[in-house]
Amino acid sequence: MLIAIKHNMYIKEFEIRWSDLDANLHLGNSKYIDYMSHTRMSFLAENNLGLDVMFKNNLGPITLHEHIHYFKEIKPRETVSVSLEVSGHSEDGRFLMFEHNFYNSEGKNLAYAEILFSWIDIKKRKIGIVPKELLTIIESFPRSNNFKHLTKKELKEKIVIPNDLPK
Repeated sequence: MLIAIKHNMYIKEFEIRWSDLDANLHLGNSKYIDYMSHTRMSFLAENNLGLDVMFKNNLGPITLHEHIHYFKEIKPRETVSVSLEVSGHSEDGRFLMFEHNFYNSEGKNLAYAEILFSWIDIKKRKIGIVPKELLTIIESFPRSNNFKHLTKKELKEKIVIPNDLPK
């Protein structure tokens, strides 16, 4: 891989397999989400926040929203690098903003995604409370150049209210 990696960027490599393709013979939409999720979980595990630590604290990882921009198709047998940068988190660590980029072997940006991430309390089934020791870990994460603390106002602006079908 020829990519110059920034110090605050986590990278995971993937080879595109035939089972990753859609009917157009390029990387299917759901696989972008799979690759980003795998990259996030690897990042968390390698930064002392793996599933064992989460479950010990009755927390599970959840994605609240994913917004993906596709720039160039990814074809079979290509190797892609999926980056992760922490671009924000709330003061209490309950919400994190991740940015993912997909790069080919020449470092060309193929896709970009912004993810709003949180923690579910596994027992209560609602947004969890982050214990102080986990907040310390979150605060130690490498940060993107555009990192900012997420305010309650900003988080409320991201809320989308469900619009159920009439009965």
